[in-house]
Amino acid sequence: MASETSNIVFDRAQLRRQRNRAAGGAADHDFLLAYVSDDLVDRLSIVTRSFPAALNLGAHHGLLSRRIRERDNVGVVIDADASLNLLMQCTGPRVLADEEALPFASESLDLVVSGLAFQFVNDLPGTLIQIRKALRPDGLLLATLLGGATLRELRHAWLVAESEVSGGVSPRVAPFADVREVGALLQRAGFALPVVDSETLTVTYDSPLALMRELKKMGAANALSGRHRHPVTRHLLARACEVYIDTFATSDGRIPATFELITMTAWAPHESQQKPLRPGSAQHRLADALGTTEHSTGEKPDQVGNSKRRD
Repeated sequence: MASETSNIVFDRAQLRRQRNRAAGGAADHDFLLAYVSDDLVDRLSIVTRSFPAALNLGAHHGLLSRRIRERDNVGVVIDADASLNLLMQCTGPRVLADEEALPFASESLDLVVSGLAFQFVNDLPGTLIQIRKALRPDGLLLATLLGGATLRELRHAWLVAESEVSGGVSPRVAPFADVREVGALLQRAGFALPVVDSETLTVTYDSPLALMRELKKMGAANALSGRHRHPVTRHLLARACEVYIDTFATSDGRIPATFELITMTAWAPHESQQKPLRPGSAQHRLADALGTTEHSTGEKPDQVGNSKRRD
């Protein structure tokens, strides 16, 4: 993810090529998208209002859309993706569109969802502003993207291996966002009632190569603009695998891969929404009302660990 003033982080054309090449087998490697889709549908199920016009932005092959169409409170769901090969697998209304340039009129949508697409957007603030403008007042944004702890083991392995073998490092794993940054971006984009939370999912593989192969088949191989264009040598790849195994392998010989899932919920402003109190305006302390003594508990953790196995 990048701010307005930073350089281009992702080669979007390369990302489209990778996703188009991987489209044929995408459904066989969508475990992460399936997990996220289940979670987003669960979150949507507790919302009582209806959404006549919805958009799945970065729709991949339409898995999330198919799940959302089963909801009684959701009407038409439009799939939008920049990969033509993936978009052709979607089953509903489809629009070939990039997440950074939305072709939707102002106040034309009631709901925008996105599963694992925003982490590859260069101008996420700009995308969020476009979404907020496309939503009708009191419209909902519900999206999950990968967070900063994602693939931390793979990042470490490549860093050590390249330092030893090449005497320097090149960007190989994307610089994903963190929870606090995402919350601030929602506020800057003009959303109301923003809520951001994160969950850490740990998946295990037979080997580092098995993980790398799956990332490629997911269309999520290295698409960083600053990547080296020359092929990885066998020696460098072997050393990266050795570092991964030596540092992170579990007692049964498998290797873990971390995926941090950051979910954002936010609303387009509407006069009916509850307004937050001005800081310091409270007339009574909650501790007094409860008859308790107030104690500082420090920073609240924002991650919950889960484990999965990939064979």
